[in-house]
Formats: sequence, C-alpha cells, structure tokens
Amino acid sequence: MLGLVAGRGLLPLAVVEAAAEDVKVAALSGFDPTGVTPDLSFRLETLGSLPRRLKELGVTKVCFAGGIDRPAVDPSAIDAETLPLVPRIMAALQAGDDAALRELMTIFEEAGLPVVAATEIARDLLPQPGVLTKTGPSEGDEADARRGAEVVVAMGAADIGQSCAILKGQVLATEGVFGTDWMLASLAARPDASGGILYKAPKPDQDRRADLPVIGPDTVAAVRAAGLGGIVLEAGGVMILDRETTLRLADEADVFVWVRTS
Repeated sequence: MLGLVAGRGLLPLAVVEAAAEDVKVAALSGFDPTGVTPDLSFRLETLGSLPRRLKELGVTKVCFAGGIDRPAVDPSAIDAETLPLVPRIMAALQAGDDAALRELMTIFEEAGLPVVAATEIARDLLPQPGVLTKTGPSEGDEADARRGAEVVVAMGAADIGQSCAILKGQVLATEGVFGTDWMLASLAARPDASGGILYKAPKPDQDRRADLPVIGPDTVAAVRAAGLGGIVLEAGGVMILDRETTLRLADEADVFVWVRTS
C-alpha cells in the first residue's frame, strides 16, 4: 500500500487518482492538499512517529507530493520518536531545501518505507519533448532558454530555486524562498514593456523522487500577468498538472509551452 505524504496543491490528487493501489494520505498540518481528504495529519515535531503510524495503516512505501513552507517548530511539541532526529533535521534544514528533502527520505527509508517518485505513479505528468501549444518559441526565445538553463544550474549549485525569468539574455527575476508564483508576481511592476520567458527545471543534482518542479493553470495566468511570452520546461524534469486546461489557457493567452531537450 502506498503512503502519500502530502502538501498543498493539486499534485497529491493527481497521484491518488493515478495510483493502482490503495493510498493512505498523511498531510502536514496547515498544508492540506486540494481535493484529497487526509487519513491522518502530522506536524514537523511529530515526524519521527509518522513512519510507524503509516505502517500501522498497512503502508509499505511512500511518495512525497505537494507544496509546503517551512513551518515554525514548537520545541514543546516534539514527541519522543522525533527527539533523536532533531539534530539531523535541523542540520539538513540549514543546508537547504534539497538537503532537507534528502534527509527526510532517508528517515523514511531507515524506517523500512522506500520512497517512490510521483512520476513513477502518475507517469503522464511528465510531458513529451516539443512545443505543446499552437505557437512556439522564436529564435530569441530559444536563446533565452539556453541562458535560463545556465542560470538554473548556477542557482541549483547554491540550492536556491528551480526557475527564472529571462529576456534578451538578461535575468529579470530568479526564484527564491517564496517560490515561483511570488517571483512572477514581482514582475507585475516591471519597468519595461513585456516579453521574455519563464524557464523551469530541477536543480542539477536534485533527488528527483521529491520536489520535482510543477506547472499548471495558475502558472499560465501568472506568466501572462508578468508580461512573459512563454514557458520553457526541461524535458523529463517538470510536471504539468491538469494538462488539458493548462494548454488551453496557454493558447488563449498566446503563451507558448515548450518542453526543451538540452
């Protein structure tokens, strides 16, 4: 049986709907997934007891899906099973998001629960390479995509983010701690006219079993509001949620979606 450790958004629902087996959903308190009723909730302070609770429900493997922010930790709420893990968890959090996720997966695997990627369960979330919309990138967009790939590699080395906005080879914005949506919203006040692309890809050495980048209908609206003309995704590295709606909205907004091979 699959255990889904879920955060907010539509990705947990996509995994549940695609799973070929029963799924037990554990949601981080305060980050309930859209369209899914959790079977149990947990806090970061009780993370150490979560593998046991899932195994008691019959879970044999886990998947991580959905967005979270770093919650504040209440030392008084840490349970006995989590207390020995606190030094590991805190050290990983200080090292960055990717290090924290790697440590989280290690904790579950040490408890006898192997981790599987969302894309192993919902394989259709990863689009095939190519232009998915009626319009495609210009030569200038293709050059900006190459620049975007370089920028995300540099960002990944510092464990900063997974996306950036590029226009004529120049960086308009980079994703930071507040995420892609916040980055795009910040471009609403851009002093130039419009144009450019959103480039999105995993960090170079990222463990792709968790935190793989995602776009969906809201991304298209945010890209359009930011004045960008297209979305470029690294092939094999970015998921599309509600693909039919996402691409329909992109066509209506004249925003291209290009799944780019390196």
